[in-house]
Amino acid sequence: MKYHRPVLLSLLFVFLLLLKTSSAQQKTIRVLFFGDSITAGYGLDKTQAYPAVLQELADSLKWNIEMVNGGLSGETSAGGLRRIDWMLQKPIDVFLLELGGNDGLRGLPLEQTEENLSGIIKKVQVKYPKAVMVLAGMQVPPNLGTDYTKQFTAMYPKIAKEFKIALIPFILEKVGGNPKLNLPDGIHPTAEGHKLVAETVWEKLEPILKKMNKL
Repeated sequence: MKYHRPVLLSLLFVFLLLLKTSSAQQKTIRVLFFGDSITAGYGLDKTQAYPAVLQELADSLKWNIEMVNGGLSGETSAGGLRRIDWMLQKPIDVFLLELGGNDGLRGLPLEQTEENLSGIIKKVQVKYPKAVMVLAGMQVPPNLGTDYTKQFTAMYPKIAKEFKIALIPFILEKVGGNPKLNLPDGIHPTAEGHKLVAETVWEKLEPILKKMNKL
């Protein structure tokens, strides 16, 4: 069967249009986990940290998602505020903020921590206004005093409400305080602990990714 040139051009146009549509549908969703040693996977291989566990989960579901581990052990909220611009050089679709724990362990002023976390969120909003954000809450030991401990825990819901972003009340909910799921320091999760941290994060992340990927 022979086709005239106009017909061939029309078929080629339709093919390219379908190819473009297919590529758009397969766009990679990029998730940036920005945090401290909890996100970095302190004491473990980075492949055992919860962002890597979530990457394996996404891959098993054949979801076109890239989980980026932007964790840095020892990072404070102030350090995160200084570092965030560099981490935002590549586009992101979802941003999970997990910082403040080191501030609390050092007993830093809560006003300072809140200001830094808010500053990070504002920078992301300006750079990528369409990005969906999730704030991961932390808790600190009671040795710093009841008032400080309560105010520290309450800081995260306050920030999430102010910026109208999703909140994970306590990222170590299934792990904190359990010696079997933490390294000898009692602070950082083991590989098994990170699997449970991944479950906690996934509960909040899954519906977001489904909606974005129309799965």
